[in-house]
Amino acid sequence: MGNLLKSEWFKLKNDQSFRVLTILLTTVAILFPLLEFDGNQPSLPTIKDYYLTTILSVHTDIIKLIPSILAGFFITSEYSLGTMKSIASSGNSRIRIYFAKLIMFSVGAVTLSLILPLIMTGASAIYFGFHEMPPWTFYLQTVGLIALYGAGFASIMVIFATIFTDSGKTIGFLLLLFLMVDWPLQVLAAKVPFFEPAVHYSVFRLVYDITNASQLNSNEWITMIAVPVLTFLGAGLIGSIIFYKKEVK
Repeated sequence: MGNLLKSEWFKLKNDQSFRVLTILLTTVAILFPLLEFDGNQPSLPTIKDYYLTTILSVHTDIIKLIPSILAGFFITSEYSLGTMKSIASSGNSRIRIYFAKLIMFSVGAVTLSLILPLIMTGASAIYFGFHEMPPWTFYLQTVGLIALYGAGFASIMVIFATIFTDSGKTIGFLLLLFLMVDWPLQVLAAKVPFFEPAVHYSVFRLVYDITNASQLNSNEWITMIAVPVLTFLGAGLIGSIIFYKKEVK
């Protein structure tokens, strides 16, 4: 397993799409606050307000959409290029191969998800001044939850990246899925009460509660942490079974 993880880590570091997405997000994180407030504004926002209203406001889109692009190139492209056939016939267990790829893809997805909260907050503090920073407890709580939910969504992405064998189909499907999934889930929960708890306590719904981290009680915190962890494990198990039975060409 260790060698598989090292191999996937090497691939992730050298993946062109991961590098491009990292550079683009880093550039946006550094330049966007500067371009939005050119210094001629009568009053600049505090870092606390900017973190709440701007940085956290886009965290759900970053978590769900940006890693979807990485999934198409980092995972699905290996099927079309024939790399996955070589890996599957290497003698390693398919379950280990899948989880090694899942873990490293999740590392990449979490890294992309954390660029804005970390770098944009630091850049904003330099531009606006370090007064009235968001409380460290709230900041660490939200960053930690973003990482957990980033991994949870990544585990779902890997399932579909395993099913499809074309990068374009994978990226298109995942982007469409995560852009459109909220409304069908709401309708399903309203029309079929049996599914309401599953929808309500899913990563698709709870990811929006990250901004309310400071208002969560102990039971809600347990739920917020347990759901992405269970999603990661459950989706990992489902994906590994699909990969185990899949004919790799």
